[in-house]
Amino acid sequence: MAATIKDVAKLAGVSHSTVSRVLNDKGVISDETKQRIYSAMEELKYVPNDFARNFANGNPLTIALVIDVDNVNDYSNSFFSNTVFGIETAAHNSNYSLMVLNGSASIDGAEEVKRLAMGKRINGIIFPESIVNVELLKSLDEQNFPYVILGRSKDIDCGADWVDINNTQAGAAAVKHLLERGYKKIAFMSDGKDKVFNQDRIEGYRKELKNKGITIEDNLIVEGKASVESGMELTKKLLKGSNHPDAIICSNDRMVVGVLRTAKAEGITIPDKLGIVCCDNTPVMELLQPSITCINVDTYELGIQAADKLINSIENTMTSVHQTMLSTSIISRDSTAKKLKGANK
Repeated sequence: MAATIKDVAKLAGVSHSTVSRVLNDKGVISDETKQRIYSAMEELKYVPNDFARNFANGNPLTIALVIDVDNVNDYSNSFFSNTVFGIETAAHNSNYSLMVLNGSASIDGAEEVKRLAMGKRINGIIFPESIVNVELLKSLDEQNFPYVILGRSKDIDCGADWVDINNTQAGAAAVKHLLERGYKKIAFMSDGKDKVFNQDRIEGYRKELKNKGITIEDNLIVEGKASVESGMELTKKLLKGSNHPDAIICSNDRMVVGVLRTAKAEGITIPDKLGIVCCDNTPVMELLQPSITCINVDTYELGIQAADKLINSIENTMTSVHQTMLSTSIISRDSTAKKLKGANK
């Protein structure tokens, strides 16, 4: 069992409050007493709890990440896990602890966030764009309390720090890649046009088609849910009739699986008759047959940037607003190898 501060006090022959004052460098304590305490700590292999001690000092050195645990799809994926890993890494490198808070509306999570901020129990907060609301940000702004938003919200004043993926670039890059591989009629399968990142991807998709002089067909932009079943249903809808697309950009990996299943059932070969690009570069995309071309996003770096930006705001109160957009790239795999295969014949 790990030694406690009371064990150290007993061995050193002092009160536990004296040990606490030595650990926190408070009060006037003789060098002889300090040495007895340090010797007792060494003998007992006592490790101070920095987290608890900082809370007691009113200097928590803690940043909070707010999530909505009711929204399973948004937080139970590798994209979010990698981002959290980046946040934790940056926090650790700056000697901050990371606290994860539930911001779910079902438990009035916003009030818990306000309480912790007002009580100075945390130094700063990171919010995903999906759970940010104007009232909460107004409350934090009134306290000059530091926060950073993960993602850009079109409903929130731009005078806030945020870090986001350049999803407009991603949508355009997907179209450009498919055109270069010989595909001509490209559809976009979205898992929700109300989501800002999907709006930006579709904007990039439209811009690139327009830049290449290709007529934008609104019926090729379809919307469903982030599920295999929705992917299957939308693929059947797109493939009806003779004027169907020869390539589909999918918002997420579940929809991709739905496209693959429907294509197989319809006898449509990939990549010869249908190309696929996924906006999620999840591990399963490389393992599918055929492997799926993806938009690559450095989600770990997204977390690093968000935490570094927040900590800089905490430690430098005069910093100006910083808004960062991270670039994306294409990872080319078998699902778009139409032109390459033709060149090898």
